[in-house]
Amino acid sequence: MRTKSVLTLDDAKQLMAAAEAEAARNKWDIVVAVLDDGAHLIGLHRMDRARPGNPDVAIQKARTSALTLRSSKVWEDRVLEGRTSMLGMPFMPVQGGLPIIVNGDCIGAIGISGVTSQQDEQVARVAIHSLFPTAEFVRPEDKHE
Repeated sequence: MRTKSVLTLDDAKQLMAAAEAEAARNKWDIVVAVLDDGAHLIGLHRMDRARPGNPDVAIQKARTSALTLRSSKVWEDRVLEGRTSMLGMPFMPVQGGLPIIVNGDCIGAIGISGVTSQQDEQVARVAIHSLFPTAEFVRPEDKHE
């Protein structure tokens, strides 16, 4: 039997705090969703002035990353390259969701919504690296993509 790390509620709180700090530093109002490796919500944090639709978008971005073990931008890029059939898949192909890969295992995902997609991903990266400095966003076997 092998063992792997898991995200705890305390981890989710730290990720959400780091994301909020990065967003506040940039004067951005965002929502942060942290999911476990099965795409189950651990924590959701909505800054006061984030828009009402942002929580659902953040959760879906994180869900996409947790279930596919890839950033949500990978799927956005595929749609932009013409693979419009991807739009029928049960996930959100919009940048801002990242898997949290530690020691080659996906232990969860984070999704951000509230600013541009690139800024959302910036916040996600900063949050992940604040808690898991060596975390990757692509599994070693998927690096050829």
